[in-house]
Amino acid sequence: MAYRGRKINPSKFEKSQLKILLMILPMVIFMAMPIIFIANHAFKPMDELFAFPPTFFVRNPTLDNFTKLIKFSRTSGIPLSRYIFNSVAVTILTVGLSLLFTTFAAFALSKIKFKGRNMIMQINQIAIMFVATAVLIPRYLVICRAGLIDTVWAHVLPLIAMPVALFLVKQFVDQVPDSLIEAAYIDGATDFKVYYKIIIPMIRPAMATAAILVFQQVWTNMETSNYYINNDSMKTLTFYMNSLVNVNNTVSGQGISAAATLIMFVPNLLLFIVLQNSVMNTMAHSGIK
Repeated sequence: MAYRGRKINPSKFEKSQLKILLMILPMVIFMAMPIIFIANHAFKPMDELFAFPPTFFVRNPTLDNFTKLIKFSRTSGIPLSRYIFNSVAVTILTVGLSLLFTTFAAFALSKIKFKGRNMIMQINQIAIMFVATAVLIPRYLVICRAGLIDTVWAHVLPLIAMPVALFLVKQFVDQVPDSLIEAAYIDGATDFKVYYKIIIPMIRPAMATAAILVFQQVWTNMETSNYYINNDSMKTLTFYMNSLVNVNNTVSGQGISAAATLIMFVPNLLLFIVLQNSVMNTMAHSGIK
C-alpha cells in the first residue's frame, strides 16, 4: 500500500522514516537508562559505588560483587542452588497453571453462554482494583485452614488467578469469529476440541503477554515466602536476595546488593526480549473486532 508515492510500513529503511526515528530515539534512551544503570552498577568496584559525583557508567568493571555474593551465600545453611530451584519450580508451575485456567475461563466467558457469565466477568473487573495487601489476611486464612502452610501450593495457589490476564485474554478470544466455532460444532467438535484446536492457536500472542505478566508477579513475589512458608529451605530466590540486600545494607555490602538486583532483573528482561513480538501483536490487535 502506498500513499503519495510512499509505502506504508516499508520492509526496508527509507529517508521518510528518519524524522520518526529522531522523535522516538529520545524516549527510547530515556526508558533504557534504568536498565543500563542497573547493569553498570553491578560491575562497579567499591570506589565507584561511592564516588562523588556519582558515575552512570562503570569505568573499571569487575566481577568482585558477584564473587562476594557467591561467597556470602556459601556461609548460609542453605545453598543458593536450593533457592534457585525453588523459584524456577514455583514459577514454571504457577505460570503453566495460570495460563491453563485463564484460557479456560476466557473461552467459557467469551464463547459459552451460561447463567451468571456477566456477573463473573464483573467480579473479575472489580478484582483488578484490589491490591495484594488488601486481601492479605483472607489469603492467609484460606491457606492456613486448607493446611497448605509450608507446602509448594502455598507459593502457587495465591498467584494462579490474575484478573488482568483474564481480562486481556478474554478480549482476544472475543475476536475469534463465532462462525468458525459454530462450524466446528456442526462438524462434531466438543468444547475441549474447539478450545484446543481453534482458540489456543488464535490467542497465542495474548497468552505470551499473560505469561509475562504472571511471570513478573511470581518471580518478584515475596509475600508467599514471608507469610506462608516457615521452612527456609522452601523459600524462593527473591526472598533470599531481598534478605541479602537487608543484611548487607552497609557500605561494604552495597556491591552484593547491586549484583543481587541485576540477577533478579535479568530473567524479566530475557523473557520480554524472547516474547516481545507476541506482546506487540497483542497490543496491535486488542482493539480489532
